[in-house]
Amino acid sequence: MCARLRATGDQFVADSQLNGTLEKQYEHMLLFGMIIPCMCLAGVGGAVETDTITHVEHNIFKSVSLGEYVATESGDLVSTLLERWSSWNHFQCNISEDLIKQTTRALVSTGLAKLGYKYVNIDDCWGQSSRNSSQQNLVADSGKFPSGMAALGKYIHGLGLKFGIYTSAGNRTCSGSMPGSLGYEQVDANTFASWGVDYLKYDNCFNGGIDPHIRYKAMSDALRKSGRSIFYSICEWGDMQPALWASKFGNSWRTTDDIVDNWDLMLCIADKNAVYADYAKPGAWNDPDMLEVGNGGMTDDQYTMHFSIWAISKAPLIIGCDVREITSETLAIIGNEEVIAVNQDPLGVQAKKVRNYGERDVWAGPLSKNRVVILLVNRKDYNSTMTAYWSDIGIPTNKIAHARDLWLHSNLDTPLKGNLTVMPLASGWLTPTTSTANGSLVSLSLGTSYHHII
Repeated sequence: MCARLRATGDQFVADSQLNGTLEKQYEHMLLFGMIIPCMCLAGVGGAVETDTITHVEHNIFKSVSLGEYVATESGDLVSTLLERWSSWNHFQCNISEDLIKQTTRALVSTGLAKLGYKYVNIDDCWGQSSRNSSQQNLVADSGKFPSGMAALGKYIHGLGLKFGIYTSAGNRTCSGSMPGSLGYEQVDANTFASWGVDYLKYDNCFNGGIDPHIRYKAMSDALRKSGRSIFYSICEWGDMQPALWASKFGNSWRTTDDIVDNWDLMLCIADKNAVYADYAKPGAWNDPDMLEVGNGGMTDDQYTMHFSIWAISKAPLIIGCDVREITSETLAIIGNEEVIAVNQDPLGVQAKKVRNYGERDVWAGPLSKNRVVILLVNRKDYNSTMTAYWSDIGIPTNKIAHARDLWLHSNLDTPLKGNLTVMPLASGWLTPTTSTANGSLVSLSLGTSYHHII
C-alpha cells in the first residue's frame, strides 16, 4: 500500500486547525482529471475491497494574501510561480557549458520558453573543489565551464531567459564536490549578483546541525543586500517543516525529500506536499521537487498524472528531462497550455484533498475568475468508479455544470448536477463521455454566481 505522509502522525490537518475565510461569489469552473491507478498494490483479481471514507478537508475557499517577504533588495513580489528547467534530475554532475547552452537553445526552439519555462538552473557540481585564495569566492570548474559563469549568464540572458544557480547552506554541497556557502553568505550572494544570477537553489547538506532558521535567514539577508533581485528557493527537504516558517525568508521551500522517477514514490511525495496546502500563497510556494516527466521511469499516462498533480498543487514546474532530445509525447504533457494556466492561476491557492476513500482521492481548489479545480486520483491497480460530490467541495448540490476536457481540449456535451462520476481504467483513462489513453482534465462551469460564506 502507498505510504501516506501526513502532518501529525497519520492524520491530515483537520478542519478545526485551518484558518481563514473567504466571502466571494463563485461562478464555478471545475477542472477534473481522471488518473490511472497506483501500481503499488498487489493484484486483487478485480475484487472490490471495503473502503474507509475519510472527509479530509471541506474548506477549500480560503482567504488568500500576497507574499509578505521576497529575498530581493527591492522587495518586489514574485506573485506567480516560475517555470524552469534544472540539470539535476537527468544529468546530475554530468554538466558542462555546452550542455547548458544547448538546453537554453532547446527551450527556445521547442516553444517551451514562450510557455513560461524561462529559467535555466544549473544544479550541483558546477564549481571547483575549493574557493579562490585571494577573495574566497566560489569559482566555476574551468574544465566544465571554460568561459565562466558571468559569460554563461550573459548567453542565457541574450536568448531572453533567466539564469539559475545552486549552492548549499552547509560546508559542502550535497555532491561533496564543491564548497557550500555556510559562513560565506554575503560573499557568495555578491558573486552570484555579479554573474547576473536570477535564481538560487539553496540546499541543506553538510550543515553542521545548525538551526535552519539561522542558516536560511543568513542567505536571505545576503541576497537582499546583493543589489540584485534573485528568486530564493529554500531546499531544506521538509526536515523542520519549512512551510511553517520559510515564507519569512524565501520565495519557495521544499516540503519533501528528493523525488524519484517512480510512480509510487511520486504519489507519496504529492501526499506529503498536500499536508501544507494552507501555507502556500502568491510569492511563497510549497515545492515538492522537480518534474520527472520524460525521464523514462513512468508511462506517459503516469507522467500526465504527475504533471496534473503538480499543476493543481501550484508546485513549481521544473522540467527535469533532457529537452534537447524531448519526445513529442513529453512535449505534449509539459507544454499543455490549459493545464499550465491552472498552475499559473493568479489566485495562487494550492488544491487540497477533500475526500479519500480507499486508494481513491478527490482533490479540489479554487481558481481566479470564479472557478474551481477538481482532480480524481485512483491508486488502485484495477478499474474503480470515482465520484466528486459538490457537497465535499463546498458547492451547492443543485448547481448545474458544463464541462471542458483540458487534455483533449474539448467541451463535454452532458451537463452535470451535484457530482461528477467517472471510472479511471487500469490501462488508461476514461472521461464521462470518451475513453482515451491520453488522460483528461475537465473544467465545469455552473453558469450562475452565488454567494458562498465559510
